[in-house]
Amino acid sequence: MDLTPQLAVSSWSLHRTLGRTWPNRPDNDVTPPAEPSWGEGSITLLEFPAVVATLGIDRVEICSFHIESRDAAYLAKLKAALASSGVTLQTLLIEYGDPSDSATADRDVAWMERWIDAAAELGAEKARVIAGKAKPSPEALDRSAAGLKQLGTYGAARGVEVVTENWFDLLATPQDVDGLFARLDGTVKLNGDFGNWDGPGKYEALRAIFPRAVCCHAKGDFSSGALDTEDYAACLEAATEAGFHGPYTLIYDGPDDDELTHIAIERDFIRDYFSA
Repeated sequence: MDLTPQLAVSSWSLHRTLGRTWPNRPDNDVTPPAEPSWGEGSITLLEFPAVVATLGIDRVEICSFHIESRDAAYLAKLKAALASSGVTLQTLLIEYGDPSDSATADRDVAWMERWIDAAAELGAEKARVIAGKAKPSPEALDRSAAGLKQLGTYGAARGVEVVTENWFDLLATPQDVDGLFARLDGTVKLNGDFGNWDGPGKYEALRAIFPRAVCCHAKGDFSSGALDTEDYAACLEAATEAGFHGPYTLIYDGPDDDELTHIAIERDFIRDYFSA
């Protein structure tokens, strides 16, 4: 039996290849001019699905700041590009907003809802939102949970599953993740991420949260210039032992400009790991 899980590629993994961004944010909810955040790039987002398809992968995640506009005409072009490449939009990654911030939570949640509308227009299976950047406290967790429950219900009504991940200060430990999810009543699911925690307790922490995970950011460590295969295998082992079977989204964040080659290294490592 083939136990190889589904794989996806995040647009972040090709951020230098894409180059430009359009950082629409809660405090600047307009169609912004393009910013050459990582240069001018060599492909557009409309070409991104076809490039991923050349890797033999048919699922993608797209960062909100890579989307030029929430205008219906542009979203229709992007949806058509996905369809023509045979690529599924697994997750729209909503990259800003903070439901845990008492000063801006209402504004940010409303902004996130508008991006969930865009996810629905694109036919995305999921939308990833930030749980919060506040230090974990009962009050911050309550605020985050209230916003996330609103977003989860909003997404479900539009056919989009809302997920959040072990990211930023609010969810800095498995205990904080448990504290938040105990408040969510199943309205939001977990996207586990290999790269957001480190240190000697990393793998034990991943084992603790991955029973909740419905998807995963499989970020390899290329800080030395080559994939840390020991770390990557230990992350996959932790997730698998927790009962997780994918999909795994390949995240390359290393120093080399040849992003496609390094995404392929992650792809091959995961496929070999599960075929062994």
